[in-house]
Amino acid sequence: MNLYEALVAKNEKLAVIGLGYVGLPIAIEFAKKISVIGFDIKPDRIELMKKGIDPSRELESDAFNGCEILYTAITDDLKQAKFYIVAVPTPIDEHNLPDLKPLLSATETVGKVLKKGDYVVYESTVYPGCTEEDCVPLLEKLSGLKYIEDFKVGFSPERINPGDKEHTLTRIVKVSSGCDAESAEIIAKTYELIITAGVHRASSIKVAEAAKIIENTQRDINIAFMNELSLIFCRMGINTYEVLEAAGTKWNFLKFFPGLVGGHCIGVDPYYLVYKAKELGYHPQIISAGRFINDSMGGYVAKQTVKKIIAADKNVKDSRVLLMGVTFKEDVSDIRNSKVADIISELQSYGVKNIDIVDPFANHEEVAHEYGFKMTDGPHGKYDSIIVAVSHKDYINLSNSFFETYAGDGCVFVDVKGIYKNRRPKGLGYWSL
Repeated sequence: MNLYEALVAKNEKLAVIGLGYVGLPIAIEFAKKISVIGFDIKPDRIELMKKGIDPSRELESDAFNGCEILYTAITDDLKQAKFYIVAVPTPIDEHNLPDLKPLLSATETVGKVLKKGDYVVYESTVYPGCTEEDCVPLLEKLSGLKYIEDFKVGFSPERINPGDKEHTLTRIVKVSSGCDAESAEIIAKTYELIITAGVHRASSIKVAEAAKIIENTQRDINIAFMNELSLIFCRMGINTYEVLEAAGTKWNFLKFFPGLVGGHCIGVDPYYLVYKAKELGYHPQIISAGRFINDSMGGYVAKQTVKKIIAADKNVKDSRVLLMGVTFKEDVSDIRNSKVADIISELQSYGVKNIDIVDPFANHEEVAHEYGFKMTDGPHGKYDSIIVAVSHKDYINLSNSFFETYAGDGCVFVDVKGIYKNRRPKGLGYWSL
């Protein structure tokens, strides 16, 4: 009986290390088929999951039903597992360099409990070569076992899109790989237990790592092109979204749009590829240029807002600004690497002190802890500028009268995502990317 068969027969257990927006859905789906151990280093998160609550607020309580899973923050509990899936964040530091501390810490945790015949599969997005060059040596060192001979390793990149209720875990084709033919097949078959869309078997771990990182890099570059077009069209006095709407009537035009590129995927992953490329002696010009453009858009939105406030004969330092939306994308609670923070910081650098920040999804305490910004429960009074920074569904359905209620004389309306371009509130100075 091989490991796949042992898992299906529930003679062996599968463990997921890291129960965030990626790890928890994986653990829950597997727990409907086989025995699972869900491990996270934060005991408070574990207690919530035991009660059927998703700390990331992505899953409903009924998603926890019918699952054979042990939620734990105790490392020794992982000794019961034979198949480990590592799904922890891979962020960047303040210098835009890969921060592998969470990944290596999770690898240490697994290395301490690793046994002969075990499998370790990484889902965290990394640069090609990271799994075998950075993680495997640590597993060998801590376990005293030999790679391939004693334990097997694979890579199967996560493709979960936060807030997307259509492209969910089981409905997205999974890319998988292993360190040899046997492990590659066992890993693929294990994922096929839960992935209804099918599993693509990559030829090697490096290929699987590279496939994931270029998915987000491609989107980043395309969005950067749209943002650069926005910079150009703004100087021409034409609306970028109207241009894209016209161009989009051609069958082969790629429909990307300008905007703020944050979060823990598109705004981060290209830096991993840039880092590895430079390590190999090549400076990636297009990728780096795209990152520079996208990272500067928050500041650009703030500068344009300040210019419009001045043009309306208002004192910038005395102006009141309502900023709507602070999460990194629409209809999610995740605030990590939100470029809305750049808008706020840039406004403050111009002396704007009165900024009311609202968001129906963001946690006030998390925003204060992460960025030092205090949020308000809702708008009040009149504003000199209203900035709709995130296209939450709650905002898309707002009537013009809502904005007109809170708009002062000569109010500047900044529609970052262009959601109001066809129904601009009357009496407000309108601007969008």
